[in-house]
Amino acid sequence: MAKNVILKPRVQADIDERIARVHKGLGNPEPPLKLETVRELLKLDFSYYTADDPGMMRETISRIKVGAQRLLNEPTLFLEAVRKLDLRALYIPDGRQILLDKDQPPLKHRWTEAHEIGHSVIPWHEASMMGDIDYTLAPACHDKLEAEANYAAGRLLFLGDRFIEECASVAPGFDTLKQLKDRFGNTFSTTLWRSIMVWGRETPVVGLITGHPHPDRWADDFDRAAPCKHLIQSPAFARRFSRIKETTIFDDIVAYCSAKKGGPLGGDAVVLSDDNGDSHVFAFESFSFHHQTLTLGVYESVTSSPVRS
Repeated sequence: MAKNVILKPRVQADIDERIARVHKGLGNPEPPLKLETVRELLKLDFSYYTADDPGMMRETISRIKVGAQRLLNEPTLFLEAVRKLDLRALYIPDGRQILLDKDQPPLKHRWTEAHEIGHSVIPWHEASMMGDIDYTLAPACHDKLEAEANYAAGRLLFLGDRFIEECASVAPGFDTLKQLKDRFGNTFSTTLWRSIMVWGRETPVVGLITGHPHPDRWADDFDRAAPCKHLIQSPAFARRFSRIKETTIFDDIVAYCSAKKGGPLGGDAVVLSDDNGDSHVFAFESFSFHHQTLTLGVYESVTSSPVRS
């Protein structure tokens, strides 16, 4: 698990401008955004592949256009990259092609495609796309590129400031998350992520994406030392609670969650310690979607109560 990367304001502004041009080119559409219209505008080709089907893999490679002669001559390079890096999608600048793993869950296709579109509109990413056959790109650099593509995907799918205005006008909670999810046509997890960035600009807000928190439902491969898939920090949370551990927050969630399989798992007032050692109360609630549990924690007040050890 890794905490989300908070991009520098100037990088966000640059990406915002590029995505705004896309929305303008589409006539500033109403939600939900249709990605096929984005591909048409940007002249992007789109194909599926699957690493488990050699015939489809060869067919995919045969459709890769200009500048990919090395892949055509050495198709095992593509297969090696897919398997070694566990790739779910990739963007190939030469030929402006997006390749998407057909075997990943359909619910993830929309975000994954938007992520690759994000790579395509950020010019400084081009040199890194399929350009390092030996996989020597530094992890910190890779994480930064991925964070930038994720930011671009969020701005694209949630129609830039349109989502910010609508999200800021409603109170944080799973009821409003569902309304925003349905309106913009995205998943609960991506809607949670973007909403935290809006609700948590000035007020600390945190989110977690995990397996089921109740011990009776922990998976066989559950890692007690790394229990979270994602810990989502809002900008205000990252500034004031940067030292907090995922295990600390997860333990608090375990304390209030019921063992039922799906739906609301409960909520509680959770006390977290900031970087200065001061205690603060957050209102937490968790919701199980069977395959994963989403948790939202919103700042309420400072407190003199000690943080639970």
